[in-house]
Amino acid sequence: MKAFLKNYRQAPRKVRLVAGLVKGKSVEEAIPMLDFLAKRAGFPIKKLLLSAVANATQVGVAKENLYIKELRVDKGIVMKRMMPAAMGTGHRINKRTSHITLVLAEKTQPIKEVKKAVEVEKKEVKKVVKTKTVKTKKATTSLTPHK
Repeated sequence: MKAFLKNYRQAPRKVRLVAGLVKGKSVEEAIPMLDFLAKRAGFPIKKLLLSAVANATQVGVAKENLYIKELRVDKGIVMKRMMPAAMGTGHRINKRTSHITLVLAEKTQPIKEVKKAVEVEKKEVKKVVKTKTVKTKKATTSLTPHK
């Protein structure tokens, strides 16, 4: 469940601000964040995210179970341009581009965590059962008449 955006015409430094904001979030949480973000990179990243979700649904994964596992912004090509300057000289202008890689993953609990959770629940149930039996015994002893 991957999607790529190559040679996006914005500096990687600016795109990383948006990428850091939504990295690790669930898809349903990230889409509204990107909608209302006041950064130019918000729209292309949202479009890329929707493309990755479409790729995941083709495999058969539900949208509700997806989260952004990796959102990497790498340096793309740099277009070199010249700006005329004083006394016939020229200053170089670098027009930077970005390569964006988006990886989605499905939310699942590791088997060890599930086993630990089940064991904790069993212990809690045993404690509850023990406390209830103790309370009932005390209640029955307190109801008997004193001699």
